[in-house]
Amino acid sequence: MKVQDIELPVLRMPYPVRLNPYLSVLRKESETWAREMGMLAADEAPSARPIWSRSQFHAMAVDQLTAWTLPDASLAGLRLNHRFNLWALAWDDYFASAFKQTGDLAGAHAFTARLHDFLPPEPGASLPEPANAIERGMADLQHHLFPPRLAHWRQGLNRALARYVDAGVQELVNSRAGRVPDLIEYAQFRRESFAAYTAPYSVELATGARIPERIRHSGTVCALLDAFMDYMGLANDIASYQREVHDEYDVNNLVVVLETSLGLTVKEAMHAAADLVSARLRHFEHLIRNELPPLVQRSGLDQGERLQLEAWLRGAWSFLSGLHAWYTGAPRYAPGGVAD
Repeated sequence: MKVQDIELPVLRMPYPVRLNPYLSVLRKESETWAREMGMLAADEAPSARPIWSRSQFHAMAVDQLTAWTLPDASLAGLRLNHRFNLWALAWDDYFASAFKQTGDLAGAHAFTARLHDFLPPEPGASLPEPANAIERGMADLQHHLFPPRLAHWRQGLNRALARYVDAGVQELVNSRAGRVPDLIEYAQFRRESFAAYTAPYSVELATGARIPERIRHSGTVCALLDAFMDYMGLANDIASYQREVHDEYDVNNLVVVLETSLGLTVKEAMHAAADLVSARLRHFEHLIRNELPPLVQRSGLDQGERLQLEAWLRGAWSFLSGLHAWYTGAPRYAPGGVAD
């Protein structure tokens, strides 16, 4: 059964979507950067292996995604996050066409090992000479993104990126073997394969706010971040079911996991997936409303730390509402729309 035959469940989203005022600037810059990196072929000198055609590129509406998820970001913060979004989608599409569709596991391992060389733990480390659009884009991000940031931020983001690219190889291993992950395993794995571990850093970069150090490793905040990240990837599995399962023959999708683990039909699994996504969002709200305030009180956060936390949470709400708007409105995820 294809997704066109199923009425997609409507996911609840309590946070209003807002738009960053610099969207028009992003639209002017997006295509230029993608061409410079080799992700998009230049009209006058086509790349040997561009990732997107011009129509595919614009149909993805990545500039809209960035402006929706980060409505309060400065132009500089928005630009950096936007280039990261472009890079992550370029990696995803390139990896799918070069390795998932061909089953080239050895090539995927070699490609991913090279990418690790572009994720140095320390600033100023020399990078290899980029050999393709993905490496070129990451080298550019490393150069522009990290020098202004603190060491903990740079190291944490690079660790999250390493988990993201490594998860692509594991997805390929699963698909080649026809091995559907079990439900408990998949929840954790999806945070890695969706690059969800990078999202808290994007919120921090966009808002200029950080979860205060004295509570950021508490059980409550860890649970809050898990619920925040789970919504992103698991909601994406519903939006991208057609593309991933029917177009790419992927087994790494929550709907497939629920079908297999619980013995459900596709329609039942789709609605069970929506229930699970909604439950993770409700847990996120519960933690903010009922468990975070007493934690803040017990920890003795000062006024400045409380304002930092509030600003970060507002950024997280906007991030979720922006993703939800993109999932439900972008041609990238529309049935029969532009291939991802």
